[in-house]
Amino acid sequence: MLPAGFDELDFEQFHSEELPRRLASGNGELALEEARRLGPVAFRMTEGGAYTYRAGASGIEVVPGDETARNVYELSRESWQAVVHELETAPGLLYAGKVKCLRGKALRLVFWEPGLRAIYNGRPLFDPDTFELTDRHGAPLDPATAFTLEDDREDMAHFLRSAGYLVVKNVFDEKEVASFQQAAEELRSAAVPGDRKSWWGKNAGGEEVLCRVTTARTASAFQDLYRDPRLTGLIDLSDTELKARAGTGTYEGGTVIYKNPDMVEGLSNLPWHRDCGMGGHSLNCPLIILSAFVTPLNADTGELRMLPGSWQGSCPPIDADSPHAPAGVALAAEPGDVSLHYGDTMHAAPPPRRGDLGTYRISALTAFSRAGAPASPRKGAYNDVLLGRDDGQVEHLADVAERSSPS
Repeated sequence: MLPAGFDELDFEQFHSEELPRRLASGNGELALEEARRLGPVAFRMTEGGAYTYRAGASGIEVVPGDETARNVYELSRESWQAVVHELETAPGLLYAGKVKCLRGKALRLVFWEPGLRAIYNGRPLFDPDTFELTDRHGAPLDPATAFTLEDDREDMAHFLRSAGYLVVKNVFDEKEVASFQQAAEELRSAAVPGDRKSWWGKNAGGEEVLCRVTTARTASAFQDLYRDPRLTGLIDLSDTELKARAGTGTYEGGTVIYKNPDMVEGLSNLPWHRDCGMGGHSLNCPLIILSAFVTPLNADTGELRMLPGSWQGSCPPIDADSPHAPAGVALAAEPGDVSLHYGDTMHAAPPPRRGDLGTYRISALTAFSRAGAPASPRKGAYNDVLLGRDDGQVEHLADVAERSSPS
């Protein structure tokens, strides 16, 4: 079932009529180099029918059948439509078990996703090497620039619009930060592995460690963050009207993240990703995640790195420590500071550099999504599919994909 406002698509008609039109309008050129690099990909419907996308001499070719495809994926017509409409993603389908890799590697579908977004919707692929961050007057702008609430709002809005993120200093005072710290520790004490409202992992010593809770708004110190005028004033810097995202499924309106050192299991250290990477882009985006920092944010306590300008295009996910990963920009913050970033901005959370500290990064997150967006047909949040294990751990995407590939 598609949300209101999204057209039902006929698989055969789309590939014989609509997709050629989109490719001819420029979408094919956007994806051509990526298609050449990745090789042919095919989609086979469980209800019958298959088509292959491949790079030709003059553009993307759409060919009936899947005999020539290096990688073949089977999914339902409903799931395929959701991919076209940017309601579902390759990682979301893999975690949910809604796509089957018949030939090739399941992870290759994830790498194909930026090309698919270009083919279907004309979203360009982002190249960090060609992006230049400039101020309102065209002068080079430091991507690590931080602001205060007293700074020029036009400058702040321009930075957010261009870079896709923003750091604002000294938003909360010491008393407020102390209340955040107490609330974060109370939420930590209440979390239980497998409660489907918290993420867990194991460190090198074999200890179960809490990575995040999705129940922040149940704590009095956090429950009104989404309507704090200092924060809503920052959200208003967006060019799009946004509203606080309501609690859905295991997400109760806010998240607290707890960084930990020496993690060997679970999803504590995040690869380069986008926040709509599990689905819901066309419903929620532009989406802003606002982080209030309870403890310092730096390389020692657990970084948050951003890829400036990336929210304006598509990038494949990649581990932050991969030799092929972009460096990005490390944000720096102290308790009481906040950051905002668009959900489409590629960002990563590598492990803390030090393992001998008493406290690591703790941050409280609130999401603001597009006002007036149609309701999702899902019963829960898109991230609910991540919490299927009894130990509360989130399995790495590469492991999920490997299990989904043909033996």
